[in-house]
Amino acid sequence: MKYFLYLVILSFVCGCNPDYTPKPYGYYRITFPEKSYQTSQASLPYRFQLASEAFIETDQTPDAEAYWINIVYPVYHAKINLSYKPITTDTTLARLQEDCHRLAYAHTLKAESINEHFYQQDNGSFGLLYIIEGNAASPVQFFMTDSTRHFLRGSLYIATRPNKDSLAPVIDYLREDVIRLMETMEFQK
Repeated sequence: MKYFLYLVILSFVCGCNPDYTPKPYGYYRITFPEKSYQTSQASLPYRFQLASEAFIETDQTPDAEAYWINIVYPVYHAKINLSYKPITTDTTLARLQEDCHRLAYAHTLKAESINEHFYQQDNGSFGLLYIIEGNAASPVQFFMTDSTRHFLRGSLYIATRPNKDSLAPVIDYLREDVIRLMETMEFQK
């Protein structure tokens, strides 16, 4: 008992430091692997390069159409949903582009800003990348098209509550993969 009382008194005397500085709130450091890419092998009317750490799964949602897939990043609990539509007389290019624009700008309630970046390939395919800053559910959206037969829309989702500060490194890392996908997109002739 005597030793216990001595330890308690000693901890109060030595443990009280008037120069205490609170530590700032922080997030875990995330280290990312070196980027490497492979060409998609699925039997789809489009091909692209995806990160080696990701895999492709068929979209199983009830309203999924043919050639809709998800690029899954299990380590980051993230998915890039890809929705494919053939351009026909019923689904015109202008209507599909307007749908993408409407879906991207549906995030304006939570977004701080939405930046658009135009991409064009040498083969004539082009697309638009929407970078949605803030606590939006889908921080990156895009579309790619050859303007005559094929239209592909994509959205990045991370299966956690949106928090721009803690998710920023992961979003930036995955945005690079979206850009690589857009730059390497090839539609069947």
